[in-house]
Amino acid sequence: MKDETMGQEDAAQDAEACAEALESLDRISLDEIAFDDSGVDVQDEPETEAQSDDQDAGDVEPAEDEADHEDTESEAGNQPESDTGEETVLLDSLPAEDSLTRELPGLGSAPAVDETIAMGDIPLPSVPSAREAEVRHRKMSPKRRNLMVAGVVAVALVAGGAGYAAWNGYQQEQAAAAAANAHTMMSVQIGVHAAGLDCSTGSKIPVQVSGQDADGSSVSETLYVDEHGRGIKLLPGDYTLSIAASPIAADGTVYTVPTTKTQVTVKSDGQDLSAQATFKLKVPSADTVTDDQIDAAAKYAEEGGASSAAAAKVLQQAATARRDAAVNAVSVQKAQASRDADARHKATDLYQLDIPVEWYGKVATWQNGSTLCIYLGDDANTPLVTLVAVREGESFTPDEGDTVLGAANLGNGYTVYASGPVYPYVVPQTINGRTQNPVSTYPMDTAIELVELTTGNRYTYSQIKNDLVGKDGNADAATKLETDYLAQILLPSIKAQD
Repeated sequence: MKDETMGQEDAAQDAEACAEALESLDRISLDEIAFDDSGVDVQDEPETEAQSDDQDAGDVEPAEDEADHEDTESEAGNQPESDTGEETVLLDSLPAEDSLTRELPGLGSAPAVDETIAMGDIPLPSVPSAREAEVRHRKMSPKRRNLMVAGVVAVALVAGGAGYAAWNGYQQEQAAAAAANAHTMMSVQIGVHAAGLDCSTGSKIPVQVSGQDADGSSVSETLYVDEHGRGIKLLPGDYTLSIAASPIAADGTVYTVPTTKTQVTVKSDGQDLSAQATFKLKVPSADTVTDDQIDAAAKYAEEGGASSAAAAKVLQQAATARRDAAVNAVSVQKAQASRDADARHKATDLYQLDIPVEWYGKVATWQNGSTLCIYLGDDANTPLVTLVAVREGESFTPDEGDTVLGAANLGNGYTVYASGPVYPYVVPQTINGRTQNPVSTYPMDTAIELVELTTGNRYTYSQIKNDLVGKDGNADAATKLETDYLAQILLPSIKAQD
């Protein structure tokens, strides 16, 4: 009978302790967690040992145990308040009108539900006071407490194991994603500059790619990009990029291929590498393009730069025609330049010279022995400059109204003197009505042309009149403008006759 009563009491206490542990796990403090008897309250040890000894000897009466237990619980129950000021309140002690049904805002006219359940009808577990929890803690055996603590730790370990498993799974997912990316082709963009190129009508730019992908495999291939630098797809890795050949524009333009090489690292899809890899393809003079350049461009256009082999052939023909036309144009220009040079070249019995290019087509000449006059257009009465050869030791006096504008020593005992009107000085005075030694009067268009020719188009008539010379005239300043120009463009060409 004694053993049966003690077993029932232990079972009741175990059930109560388990319920309390489940409801109040968050209130277990760290100083209560221990797996040895050293952390047990000193007052518990004698009581526990005595109880164990008495139970073994059978000296304690069951009635006394129950009486003590009841007295202890009664004493705890008679406490007016707990140590922390907490009070146990049962919901069945509330008034009946405090039910679970209440009027909702805006729905005051809704009919009440007859099946309303009063809050007092719901049995809810009471929360033990601090004193009750203390008493239960003191009566709990160390073995039971250790079992409870072990349960808490087990739960923590399970939770920790679940967290580790989740983290490990995440790491594996990341590794799998990285492995997948290492075997996924990535689109990248480079920088290119090719004036006038439209790859939708011309051919694309061939890019030579060499290097190693993320697996360590060697890569060497030709890929094609449009005028925006798009079109390359590579596995992640390190590569060297260069331009393999020129594209061909729709009008037949062939570009100069840059010789630079650039190293890049491909890491992700859509990567913009233009900051590290930019290639500038310049447009050379069409007449300088060679057959080898056209053939190389056509080869890459056929292999992938153009939409088809037929389209590549058309572009090759356009490039050849453009080059040939440029060569012919240059040849014509050279022939014309040669004729112009012959026309500009003048010779006397003592010296020879070339009419300045700026004057060519606007002047004419007359010659008498070693004297050569260069005049404006068809007006022989409007000379720009007159050249006279004088033997060394002899003096030279220009015609009335003319000024010596320069001289060239032939090195054969003769000197050629250049003389003429100082038009930057004479013309503004004449137009303004001044009559200081005017050679003649001039129409405005003639006055403007004379000033521009004698100053090499470096100054306009308005500048000469308003800024450099002024209406009052300054012969020295005006003369310097003309002499400086003739010293640069005419006198250096005067040479002794062969």
